[in-house]
This record gives sequence, structure tokens and C-alpha cells, in this order.
Amino acid sequence: MSRGSARCSCRFAEIIAICMLFLGAASHASAQQQQPAVPAADAGQPSASAESAASISGCVESIPKGSVRPNIDDVFPANGTSGWAATLSITVRHGKGERVLPAGLDLASAVEAKKYLRKAGFVIPDQDGGAGARLWSEPDNPQTTEAITHLDLPLITLPESPGRHVMELPPLPVAVARANGEVATVCTHAHSIVVEDPIASTPSAEPKPNPPPRPQRETWTALKKAVLWGSIGILAGAILAYLAYRWRKRPKPAAPPPPPRPPWEIALEKLSEVREAGLLDRERYTEYFDRVSDTVRSYLGARFGFDGLESTTDEILAALRTHAAGFVRTQSRQSSPDGLDHAPFDANAPAIALYEIRDFLSDCDLVKFANLTPTPEQCALALTTGEHIVHGTTPSAAQVASAVSSAASETSPTTDTPTAAPREHEREPEADDATKYGPPADGGEGKP
Repeated sequence: MSRGSARCSCRFAEIIAICMLFLGAASHASAQQQQPAVPAADAGQPSASAESAASISGCVESIPKGSVRPNIDDVFPANGTSGWAATLSITVRHGKGERVLPAGLDLASAVEAKKYLRKAGFVIPDQDGGAGARLWSEPDNPQTTEAITHLDLPLITLPESPGRHVMELPPLPVAVARANGEVATVCTHAHSIVVEDPIASTPSAEPKPNPPPRPQRETWTALKKAVLWGSIGILAGAILAYLAYRWRKRPKPAAPPPPPRPPWEIALEKLSEVREAGLLDRERYTEYFDRVSDTVRSYLGARFGFDGLESTTDEILAALRTHAAGFVRTQSRQSSPDGLDHAPFDANAPAIALYEIRDFLSDCDLVKFANLTPTPEQCALALTTGEHIVHGTTPSAAQVASAVSSAASETSPTTDTPTAAPREHEREPEADDATKYGPPADGGEGKP
């Protein structure tokens, strides 16, 4: 064998050795790739590595020791539009009493996941807008030992350049709080989505002008409260004004009439008017006498309960004998040894005698019916006699006070035992003035 053939055989052996080395490495690598990966934890079995944490594209799973890994299913659309939201639907099957996302939809705390999402071209929208995440649970099934919670998370696709892109959604962490306060974190699967431009199917697409302005949605809290409380105040004021109007327009009881004046005051006032009228100076004696007579007659009727102006002298004297006991003496005159008529003296007898009233009325009848013209002296005497009759039949102040109190006690109803008003045919006749201003207990009608 020559030297050249020996070199060729050595170089060929080296090539074969190198090829065998590459083949061995490739077979070892393929064997490692074909070896199945050990799952982190199966549903319903405790985690083998409870205290260890595995990182999947930035998402770190953490299962407390002795707990069961929640089973998670997630669905993401295969196609989407650039700038629009694509919803990741997550279904978590966990034990009863456990709670998914214990902090609620607080996605602001997922800083690491948002970093990986931003790097992959996805953005979590503002949760206060119209594309907020939704979290709800299905009703518990008493026949199973697990609970089901759903989470819909919208994600906005924002590729770096226009055109069609195949974007990869990295796994996202989902926290599940146990009843004892421990928190288990599981990760979703990675998903691919084909993102198209909004104008991908529009031929000869050209830029569009800015849309017209639209009104902003503003909530004027202060104005709303002012209008609300102002309306309530106006309504309450109107109700109070109406109630006050109705209260002022309510039917009011009629005011009680003024108490009637005593007849003796009226009689003395009229007699004083006759004296001051100047009839004697103008020689109108008959009118003077008639006015005095009418005043006394009217007084006697009002004082003792009969119509004095329409009654004759005899009727007035009969009425006085019946009703004026205690105020008028009814003893007749008796003759004395000196030939003069004197009434018997009685210290307890009233101040006026019946014969004085009779003589006064007889003189008045002569002037009125016999057309006799009285003299000025007779007129003055008639006025004095009329005043004497009024004063003689006027009750004392004690009798007036007693009569007023008794009348008030009879008319005022008792508050303890109210009684019904008597019927019309059961009403008692009103007491006349002789009873109202009656004589004292020891007074009485004298013997004729």
C-alpha cells in the first residue's frame, strides 16, 4: 500500500468517527425530547412538589403542601382583529369553600403577568370601561364535592406592525384561596391567535378622517344632589303650605254672644236719657211721661219674666204678685188713728211696695188714655218714682254673683261623665229672671 492510499484511509476513518459522534448526540437529544414531561399535579391528587414552584413563561405555579391542585380549563379565540378585544374564558374547578381571585378583579397587582403580556403584544383594558373582566360562580351541586367558577378576561391585541400576525398569549396566573387562608396559584395554557388588520379585507384602503366629536358623559353629582334636595324641599314646602291653608280655612266656632246687660242698667240708662233730653224745657210733658212709663213697664217685664209693654196695669200687678216675691211688698195699706194710710212696717220686707208701682202705673194710664197733661212737677216726680222702682227691685251684688255661678255650673258640661243633650220634648223651660235673680232664702210672698 502506498503512502497516499494510507492517508486517504486515515481521513476516511476520522470522518466516520465524527459522524458517529454527531449521530450519538442527536440520538441522545431526541431521546430526551421524546421522554414525557411529568405533570405538575393531577386533578384530585395532592401535588408531588408542594413546596416547589415552577415558572411557565413568567407565570409561577404554587400549590400549598397537602392541597389539591385546582383543575383549570381555558379557551381563547383563534382569530382576532388588531386593536380589538379577544376574551380569554377560564373555568376553574376547585373545592367547596375555596375562592377564586380572593382579591377580586384586582388585575393591577399582576405586575409580572402584565409585563409578559405587554411584551407579547396584549394589553389588559381598563376595568372601569365597557370591557371589564367578569367573575361568577355556578350554584353548588350537593351531589359533587367541587365548585365551578368562571372568569372572562378581555385582552386587547396590539401587534407592533401592521399586517397579519400570529401572536402568542403567555400563561396567566389564577389565584385560588383555601378556607384556611392558603393561596394556590395555577397557570393557564399558552394560546396562539391570528391577528388581522381592521382594513385587511378592504381593497385600496385609505386613511379616514377623524370622527365627529361626540358629547362626553359627565355626571354632575353636586347638581344632581341640589336638584334632588331642592325638589324634596319644594314638595315639602307645598305640602306644609297646603296644610297651613287648610288649617286657617277650617270652620271656626262662632264667637259667643256678649252677655246680656242687666235690665236695671238698661232702665236707669233710658231714664237718664229722658232727664237729659230737655223735654221739660220744650214743654213736651206728655212725651216725657210716656217715655218714663214705657221704660218702667219694659223693665218690670224684663226683670220678672213677662211682656211689660203689651200687658195692662192689672196684668202687670198680677205678674208681680206671682214672680216678684222677695223684691216687692204686697201688703195693702192700713188706716192709722191719725186718719192716714200707712203700710205695716216690716224690717225684713223688700224696699218697694206693690201699691207704689200701682199708683205709678195708674198715673201713667191717666196721662196716656185720659189725655191729661201733667205738670212739670208731676213729670219730675214720675221720673224719680221710676228710678225708685228700679232701684228697689235691683238684686244685690251677692245675689247676682250667686245666680251667675249657678247658671255657669248648669250650662258647662262635666268632663268626667258626659251626658247626651235632652231631646226637644224633654227640655225644661228656661228659668225666668225672677228665678235667676231670685229672692233670698228667707224672703217670700207676704200676706195680702
